[in-house]
Amino acid sequence: MSVSRDPTAPPSTTEKPPVEPPQTAGIVADQPAQTSTEAPDGGLTAWSVVLAGWCAMFTSVGWNNTAGVFQTIYQTSLLPSYSPSAIGWIISLQSFLMFVSAPVTGKLFDSYGPRWIMAAGSVLQVLGVMMMSVSTRYWHFVLAQSVCTGIGGGAIFFSASNCIATWFGRHRALALGVSSAGSAVGGVVIPIMVNHIYDRVGFSWALRAVGFVFLGLLLLTNALLKSRLTHVAKKPHPMDFVEPLQEPPFLFLTAACFFFALAVYQPGTFITLNARRDGVRSSIADYLLSMLNASSVVGRVVAGWVADRAGRFNTMIITTFLSSLFVLAAWIPADAAASFIVFAVLVGFTSGAYVALTSSLVAQISDIKKIGTRNGTNWFMYGIGALIGTPIAGALIQEDRGGYLYMQIFAGLAMFVSGCLFVGSRHVQVGFAWKWI
Repeated sequence: MSVSRDPTAPPSTTEKPPVEPPQTAGIVADQPAQTSTEAPDGGLTAWSVVLAGWCAMFTSVGWNNTAGVFQTIYQTSLLPSYSPSAIGWIISLQSFLMFVSAPVTGKLFDSYGPRWIMAAGSVLQVLGVMMMSVSTRYWHFVLAQSVCTGIGGGAIFFSASNCIATWFGRHRALALGVSSAGSAVGGVVIPIMVNHIYDRVGFSWALRAVGFVFLGLLLLTNALLKSRLTHVAKKPHPMDFVEPLQEPPFLFLTAACFFFALAVYQPGTFITLNARRDGVRSSIADYLLSMLNASSVVGRVVAGWVADRAGRFNTMIITTFLSSLFVLAAWIPADAAASFIVFAVLVGFTSGAYVALTSSLVAQISDIKKIGTRNGTNWFMYGIGALIGTPIAGALIQEDRGGYLYMQIFAGLAMFVSGCLFVGSRHVQVGFAWKWI
């Protein structure tokens, strides 16, 4: 791959950040696409794919971002005999199965494109939500929510992310940021829907309403989503997913994502319960998760726009350390409605940058022809962190006799370690000098 300039040098006033090789400006491609022009970085088709991605993110990661509302309902109503840690396993297993599917989804995308992956994921996602509406036992929720929507959400999320990246090169972070805003909007709308309908007609119809919304959005997604690449079937090689970890920049990046996954779901999962325990009225506490996700909408788009100009690693490092700071300095002392609202807005903005930037960081340090498997390795490790993070947090709450201090310290320190590891990945590439990277 030949580039006429130092890819880590800051862009001049007339020069754009570096662009990936034109034949495959995307996240997944083991075979070069049969195209002769670079990614269009715009146009009706490209932005219609972003719209499809927005709908896909709403129904997949947006659903994942509503963990807090279900933690609250299960803990206080549907599964009151189970500990917070046990309930946390339902949510963590859902996140784990969603992200651990990345290697399989990436290879299938390489070989066959997004059509059948998206169709299968859509069926599983809608089926899982509808089956939750008739669930009454712990294992029912594990099968419906954790397994069905976990696997379905992963198929939807990764096929959409991969498609979007094939249409954008120079503005990839912005396009992924705009589409990922759909997940934040989902994190705002879904909890409000569930809480309002649950209070009036019960849990079953609340979930059915969500299922019908998902059905409509996923029909639109399946109609609009397409890849710019020509996909050629190739036999998978398991070691392809291990080899990237031998490279220091990638190893540091993957470790950073693992530690961030340990902590990123804790504010959304426990902020409502924490606020209620501290005497905040339910009419406010029940909307804190939606406030957090509303702020995340702005954070994702702004982070994508800034990252394409100031550097993607630079932006990720700053937002990760800010997330740690807000957890330790704003969440721990929060004890009233106003302070919880301030924390929700601040941490929503900074943590939202993670989803917007992660795939762009992996693409930036990868051979474009191997980016599918490398992206799969990174998200697999993220999935492991997501699997164990919430149960650890729940166990810390039990150890603290129902308090949240131990969990908050754990989340803040995990984010701080993640920031340090992002710095490590940047350092082994360019040192500590200020450069676009």
